[in-house]
Amino acid sequence: MEALSSTAYVILGMLGLGAQTGYDVKRIVDQSTRFFWAASYGQIYPELRRLEKAGLVDGTSSPTGARKRKEYRLTEAGQVELVRWLEVPAQMPELRDENLLKLFFADALPLEQALEQVRLRRIGHEQFLAFLREIDARPGQDPPFVDLVLRYGIAYGEFNVAWCEEQETRLRDAAREAA
Repeated sequence: MEALSSTAYVILGMLGLGAQTGYDVKRIVDQSTRFFWAASYGQIYPELRRLEKAGLVDGTSSPTGARKRKEYRLTEAGQVELVRWLEVPAQMPELRDENLLKLFFADALPLEQALEQVRLRRIGHEQFLAFLREIDARPGQDPPFVDLVLRYGIAYGEFNVAWCEEQETRLRDAAREAA
């Protein structure tokens, strides 16, 4: 079997959580992992076909009215592959954050424009945090490790909001002292 893509493992994991169709996989990704691992329809549907061909998922035609629809489930081999992948230690992530890159070079800007970058970062993280808190307020319980990742996201958002507030104050105070 050829090596699986990261999207393939997203799909195997989502099917393990109960997703049934490609549409369901995309919907759950958009409500959960997209903040750290996104997947598009253009990735999901071809990958579902590859996974089915490899015997890791089984698809059954389940049309709704005139709409073609295929429901998928993990096969035993798919479950084994998902567990095998989960058992392999993950590599440390490579952080790619355009806002941090701009902040790194922001000394080239007038102070107010540079501070605007920090303010925009804070606003973005406040919005992100509000969204995660909405998810957290939903009725029902997530599986323990889905909840663990949600707790990480909330803590990450809280840290970033507080960090931006501290840095805005610190940079303004330093500018006042220098003037």
